Amino acid sequence: MEISELLRQLTEAVGVSGDEKEVRLLLRDLIAEHVEEWRVDSMGNLLAMKRGTGESDLRVLVDAHMDEVGLMITDAESDGTLKFETVGGIADHTLLGKVVQVGPKKLTGVIGARPIHLLKRDQRTSVVKSDSMRIDIGATKKENASGKVKLGDRATFLTAYQESGKMAMGKALDDRAGCAALVELLRREPYPFDLHAAFTVQEEVGLRGAQVAAYATRPDVALVLECTPAYDLPNKRDVSPNVRLGHGPSLYVMDSATIQDPRFVRHIMRTAESNGIPFQVRQPGGGGTNAGAIQRVHGGVVTATIATPARYIHAPISMINLDDFGNVVRLAEATLRGLNRDLFER
Repeated sequence: MEISELLRQLTEAVGVSGDEKEVRLLLRDLIAEHVEEWRVDSMGNLLAMKRGTGESDLRVLVDAHMDEVGLMITDAESDGTLKFETVGGIADHTLLGKVVQVGPKKLTGVIGARPIHLLKRDQRTSVVKSDSMRIDIGATKKENASGKVKLGDRATFLTAYQESGKMAMGKALDDRAGCAALVELLRREPYPFDLHAAFTVQEEVGLRGAQVAAYATRPDVALVLECTPAYDLPNKRDVSPNVRLGHGPSLYVMDSATIQDPRFVRHIMRTAESNGIPFQVRQPGGGGTNAGAIQRVHGGVVTATIATPARYIHAPISMINLDDFGNVVRLAEATLRGLNRDLFER
């Protein structure tokens, strides 16, 4: 399967945190013939193992989270519109007027609010809060809406995957780009060690699935494949970008959840340099990845993150550079093949 088709299938699948089944089934079918075993744990993580050559006894885990930010239905109003809460971090200003798909039947709806014509002058310049918005599925009364949608049903953006030159656009590239990269790694020739893969749930609401997966696999070393924000568009207040599209994979040093293992980070950098793979270092600071949960299980895990830069994540559509994505796969594979215990001796 070509990368474009892989990304299309993964981004168009629905998997809001806690309801990742559609993505999990798709990934299961994509990896089944490339691994020796797979299973689904009680949290909903898809765990797989690709048998290695036996040259190394390292226990290595590669993680990518399946879930995406979205919405959860909390009530139906008397007029048939649906109240909702956000699941994961979504800015209110990205929601109004967006087309969504609701519940297991994927009903089409529109996120609406009071039209501008009925707003007071001071309200026209302020952001409408999500608790003042409703999802309109065309129902005309509460009973009609309740017959189609249940409380707790998820809703997510209805966004088609598309490409323009080197750019790929779609919803949920955070972290379906990471999932696609992990699928590609599992398709490659065996590694020196057994490779444990975890497609994890509920990252967007607290790194929950990764913690369970790491306890189950008990890795010595873990590599997290993520999608990280690129703040590289013109900005009068701050002209220095965090990471930029088209400049290679992004490496984490520190975020709000963890300090990446410096030995592992150095190994990744040396690997990139020796293989002619461009890379960039994400500015230390906020945000976080599943590394924050994995790093702290059992007696501690040597952990680092390689991420695909993306614009507009946690919004109805985001954008990545396909060369960056390809280099994430190249760098991750070369990093894994160069792993040995000597790298992590204290």
